[in-house]
This record gives sequence, structure tokens and C-alpha cells, in this order.
Amino acid sequence: MPKQLFSIPIPSTNGSFTCTIPSDAQENSAIYLLTFTSPADNRLIPEFLDTFVLALDILEHNYPKGVLITTSGIQKFYSNGLDLESALSSPGFFERHLYTLFRRLLTYPMPTIALINGHAFAGGFMLSMYHDYRIQNPKRGFLCLNEIALGIPLNPPMRSVFMHKIQDGAIIRSMILEGKRFTAQEALEGKIVDGLGELAEAIEFVSQRGLLKIGASPSFVPLKERLWAGVLDSIDNLKGWDEADEKRAGRSVAAAEEGKGRVLKWEGKAKL
Repeated sequence: MPKQLFSIPIPSTNGSFTCTIPSDAQENSAIYLLTFTSPADNRLIPEFLDTFVLALDILEHNYPKGVLITTSGIQKFYSNGLDLESALSSPGFFERHLYTLFRRLLTYPMPTIALINGHAFAGGFMLSMYHDYRIQNPKRGFLCLNEIALGIPLNPPMRSVFMHKIQDGAIIRSMILEGKRFTAQEALEGKIVDGLGELAEAIEFVSQRGLLKIGASPSFVPLKERLWAGVLDSIDNLKGWDEADEKRAGRSVAAAEEGKGRVLKWEGKAKL
């Protein structure tokens, strides 16, 4: 039986974050399993995000350093992403809640593994990418950025993690511009995930990669901060990134207007 360390309720969804030491882990191995269950599909609402951050804080400050595996207690979904209505009605949602969790995970002082047991769509996919590693269930679930279908642009911290962690431009193109749904095998071949399997395989991955040893190094966090400096900059200097996006959009609009003028001029000449 797994040993429970703590559990934090999410009253608004009758859910919880529960941290255990898996029964499959070797005794005193300091492998922690953080299971989130927030019906119906682990939407990234403020209460979910804030509870996630609190769980990370408790684990860091009350327990020995180890390796953190996160997964969902809902069989079908790792996370179905943002609840747009909740996000838009919560002042400062992105900076105060979503990006706070993203930054915390990216610089967490233990190696982190997202054990993707089901679908990870949009924000749920982003959440998994902010972990150090990903293990995906080979039998169930897709990885997908569906913002193209929703007509929503990707804000800087939402896209930078993909641009920095995925090297294949064709994969990024199909992911962002086409909204491709990646099976576990496709995700592995595209180096989006690091392995396939369930909890037993995730625990074996910890051993194979020596993650307990590297997480104990005092240089672990500084190395991560420098490795992902570009991603961190998209969060820490969000205003500058947003302004650059607005300038690019303005130039595109201006170019389109110039093009329209050329078309009208050409049409005028064609009628003469």
C-alpha cells in the first residue's frame, strides 16, 4: 500500500491533491507521487493551480529532497486545460495563478516527471511540458494544443516552453498551427515525451536516469534556470513579450492594409 504523506482538498470541485510514497518505490527512495483529482477533468482553475503550488511548497519544505511524479486520479484526463470562463473572470489569472505554477515547476528543486495517464489538452499539455520529464500512457490519451480550433493565440509562456523543449520545427508547426493530436508513440518518436508506461515505468525511469542523485546536487536548480532561461524570461518579462507580440500584430495588419491598397489599385487599372 502507498504511504500517504498529506492531502489538500479543493472544496470548489470536491477534489484534492494527495501526496504518497508509491508502494512500488524502494524503501527510503524519496520518490513522491502527487495525485490530483479535480472533477470532471482537472481544469486549470485558480483553486486547482493554487493548491498545486501549495502542494509543491509542502513537499519542498517538509520532506527530504527526492523526485516528484505528478499524475491524475481521473482515468480519462491528465488535464483538459483552462476553464476559459473562469480564467477570464478571475483578475490576474495568468500572472497570479497559471504562470506562478509554471515557473514553480520549471525551477523546482527536485526532478519532476509528468505521468500523463490520459488526455492532456491545451493548458494540460503545457502543464506537462513545464515538468522536467514526461512519461505517457501508451494505451489511452492524446497530447494536443487545440488553440487553433478555439481561435485563441498562445501567450508567451504558453508557447515558449514548446519552442525551447522541442527541437523539431515540423512537429512544432503541426502542433501549434494544425492542432495535431499526438498519440503516445508519436509523442515518443517526436521526443515530446521521454518514455511510455504507467507508474511502474516512471519509477524505473527514475532509477535508469539516476534522478535521485542529480536532484541532490546543489547546482541542480541553477543549471535548470540557465538551461530554460528563455522560458523563464517569457514569464518574468511578460509585459515586454506582450508588447513585442502587439507590435508584430500591428505590422501584420499594416502589411495587409497595404496589400489591400495594391489590390484596389490593380483592380482599378484592370477596368480601364
